[in-house]
Amino acid sequence: MIEGIHTDKAPFVRFPDGTEPPLSQAIRVGDLVFTSGQGPLDPVTHEIPDDFSAQVRQVLHNLVAVVAAAGSRKELIVKCTCYLRDGGDFATFNRVYREFFADCPRFPARTTVVTQLVREGVRVEIDGVAAVGR
Repeated sequence: MIEGIHTDKAPFVRFPDGTEPPLSQAIRVGDLVFTSGQGPLDPVTHEIPDDFSAQVRQVLHNLVAVVAAAGSRKELIVKCTCYLRDGGDFATFNRVYREFFADCPRFPARTTVVTQLVREGVRVEIDGVAAVGR
């Protein structure tokens, strides 16, 4: 069974004309959850932090909110693909990422790329795969 996942605890950003983007926050297939890319928008304040470290933390919190809505949790995230706007932020990204996952039994597998991100002000985006919790 394939199920679309949506939660208000992570942002779901509409286009400037008010239409919804053609995506799901996540898809659950069997015992796996595949998330769409999560950005640094705070779902409560609807603001993007200026500070890069704060953006990374917000992205990771948004990622966990989506996997939690699908029945998973932080320690069951098994793969992250991380997108950075600026390679100069890589060391800071690694530090914040390590701190965030420090309480987990292992780090997720990970790919990190430097690329141009679509939304203005967004310096980091992450998508992930998680196992469904038991």
